[in-house]
Order: sequence, then C-alpha cells, then structure tokens
Amino acid sequence: MPTEAELKKFGFEDSEESEEFRQTRIKTGYPAPERRYRLHYEGYNISIEEPYFWNLHYLRYFGGFARIDKITDVFAAAENSAFFGANQQRLGLQQDKVSQFLATIGKMVRELFQLVREMRILDERLSYYADSYTKSPSAESAEITLKGIWVDLVEQGAKNPASVYGMAREVQFTTLPDLFFSTHPKKQEDVDIVVERERGQFNRKVREVLMRKLRSFLTWKEHTYEELKNRRVFTLKYLRQHFEIIKMYMTWVRPYLRNIQRLQLDQSKTETPDLIIAFESSMIEVEILAVKGSGQAKQCLLMHYLFRTRPEMNYSQEYQRGPLHLGRVEIDWRGYTWTDEEIEKYKKMREHEDFQLLGVIDGSVKAALEALGDELMRYLKEAGEEFEEKKQPPKALPKRSGLFMSVINGFAELLTAFSVKKEIKDAKKKPSQTDQMKLAIARDTAWKGLKGTMWNTYHHFKKQHDMLNW
Repeated sequence: MPTEAELKKFGFEDSEESEEFRQTRIKTGYPAPERRYRLHYEGYNISIEEPYFWNLHYLRYFGGFARIDKITDVFAAAENSAFFGANQQRLGLQQDKVSQFLATIGKMVRELFQLVREMRILDERLSYYADSYTKSPSAESAEITLKGIWVDLVEQGAKNPASVYGMAREVQFTTLPDLFFSTHPKKQEDVDIVVERERGQFNRKVREVLMRKLRSFLTWKEHTYEELKNRRVFTLKYLRQHFEIIKMYMTWVRPYLRNIQRLQLDQSKTETPDLIIAFESSMIEVEILAVKGSGQAKQCLLMHYLFRTRPEMNYSQEYQRGPLHLGRVEIDWRGYTWTDEEIEKYKKMREHEDFQLLGVIDGSVKAALEALGDELMRYLKEAGEEFEEKKQPPKALPKRSGLFMSVINGFAELLTAFSVKKEIKDAKKKPSQTDQMKLAIARDTAWKGLKGTMWNTYHHFKKQHDMLNW
C-alpha cells in the first residue's frame, strides 16, 4: 500500500481516509476520490469470481468504458492448503525451465567472447596478407612478418634442421636467412626470375635452397590467405547466428519470468490474521481502472477487489482442474477525473510487476556485450545486423581570435545562457489561471457523467444480487 509520502511523490496531494472505522480514521493509500462506494459480499456457497466478471461486463458493455486496465493482480494462500501445493508445483516447473535457459544464456555469452577474439586474430592476420600484396611502404614489413610466421609455425623454427635457421646453423648456409627475408617475389611463378636476377652473385646451391624456401612460402601464403578469408566469412556469419540465438533465448525466458512473478505469493498478505496456515484459505487482490472520455479530464472508475476465499480443488481422472474460490469479497468503487498524465502516474505508483529478475538478466547480458566494446557492434553490422545509431550533437564551431570576434562570442554565450535559463523557468512555471479554469471545467464535466455511472453500477449490482437497496 503506498504511503502518503509516495502519493505526494507522484503528484497526488490529498490521500483518502477510510470510513470503515468511526473511532480511528486510517489512510487507505489511495488518492482522495470524488466519491466512493464500498460493498462486502460474503457467502460460502457462492463463487466470488462472479462479482468480478459481473462488474467487468457491466462497465464494458453498459457503462461504455472501452478502455479497462488491470493495475493489480496478486494473491496469497495458506501454506497447508491444497491450493498452495498446486501453486508451488507449477512455480517449481517454471523455475526449472528458467534455470535451464539462464545456464544456456550464460554459456553462450562466454562463447561470444571467444568468437570476437577469434575475429580479432583473423583480422590481424589478414591485414598482413593484404598489405603484402600492395605497393605501400608497409608492404615489405608485412611480407617479413608473414615469413617469420611461416618459419615459426610451418618449419618449427631453429629446432628443425631443414628450416631456414636450421640450415644456417647445421649446414653453414649462413646467408640463407638474410637472403630469404630480403627477397620478395609476388607470385610463385616469379621465384626463379627474381632469385636469378637479384641473387645471381651467390653460388648455385644457395640459390637452389633459396628458391625452394621461397616457393614453399608463397604456396603456403596463397592457400592460407584464401583459407583465412573463407574462415572469416564463416566466423562472421556464425557470430551473428550466435548473437541471434542469445536474443532468442532472452525472448523465450521472459514469459517464464513473468509467470514466476505472477505465481509468487504476496508475503504481506500471509502475515494478516485473515489467513491461517491450518485453514484451507487464500487471499486475492485485484484492481482495475476503467477510463472513458476524450477531453482533457477523463472519467476514471477505479475498482478494487479484496477476496478472502476458501478454494476447493476439483480433480478428474484425466487432468487437474483449477480451484473454485468461495468466500467473501470487498469491493470499492472510487471515482476520479484524471488527466492522461495523472493516469500514467497512478499506474506507475501502483505497479507491482516490476520484473526485477528480468532486469538483472538484461543488465548482465548488456554489461557483457558492452565489455566487448565496439568490435562486437562493428562485426554484427558487417554481418548485416541493424542497430539504431545515436545521433551525435553538432560540434561547436571554433572561436576565432580578435577583439571583434571576442565580443560576438561573448554575446552568443550570454544569449545561450539566457535561453537556457528561460527554458528552465518555463518548465517550472505553473499553469496559468486560464489553463487551471479550463481543467476545472473539464473535471466538472467529466464528473457529471461519471457519478451517474458509478451509482448505476453500485445500485444495479446490489439489485442483481438480491441486496437491500434504495
């Protein structure tokens, strides 16, 4: 129940006082209504679901309220009741499903880090290949880097006697490493020509070994370049598929989290004296807001139901049926003339389904994706994923020097500050007397139409259920 401070926080200055107790007046946690009706309906041989649907049907088809929002829907049950056991069984099934989905989401987020790292390594390696085929100043360094990778990975460095460094040490081809890293033919077919033209002063055996090494290196370079490009394309598509699967699991887990939130018992009601553990009892709280009208102020009828029931569980041979709620219901009709802004404020104040579990999951996944930086977004955009780009504010023009420009800039800053102060002042400015008068007239018109609907709903409900009425 909202406190008086919370009501003022959301813009409702006046709070309602309960008229149930004559000696002590208790705050109900609701804004002060224009009018209020209250009714207690009790009977252990009647279904209390009927009053709710009777009022819902009456408001929708006889009252003309096309918009009806459900604000509150919570319940609690005695721990020793059959209804509690059936509820906890359903809750456990939902929780097991959620735990499976969350474990899968966590595993796939970890794999996402590995995929981004693999893409980063592929881009780094492919940049060496791309630079080596150009005529830029960095082409030679890229070629030397690739030759070093080939010597280390393919020939296993100095450990292999047949490698470039191994032959320099074991067979005394001391000039072979220098010749290998300084001779750069572009294609396999150019190896013989380049070696004979540029290294003809060396003996034939050295030239033969050099041609053999260069030919092997260029063959490896051309094939691995194509292989890495194909691997990058495949990894990029797999990265997007992986990301889409994570979003799919997040979509799947939301309904289960919503069900868990709804199936959880309201602990505040389990502590009331109306709910006894040994009894077969339950408590349900439902609140709906019916809105009608198109003017500045709407006709708002707030209906609050508090059920204290004795659920009866019915079973059949094929499946378990739901409970039949029998007992007592307290119904409150409250009439308001609210604007659209006040309606939204009230719904935010009374909202119970805040889905904290889902917020934690979304936040953790979002934090993990942000930890990957802009690289993940860049790869996903390259793969075809669409994101909303944030518009950057226009950059301020650089200030020019000089006395005249200094005076102009000073006036510009003064005018900017004045406009900002004016905007803040306008935002805090109270509505004019004309606006207040128009709103008061709209509220009065809305209330003239609402009070008749409130009374008819209350009066006809009593007549329909054989109650004393006048």
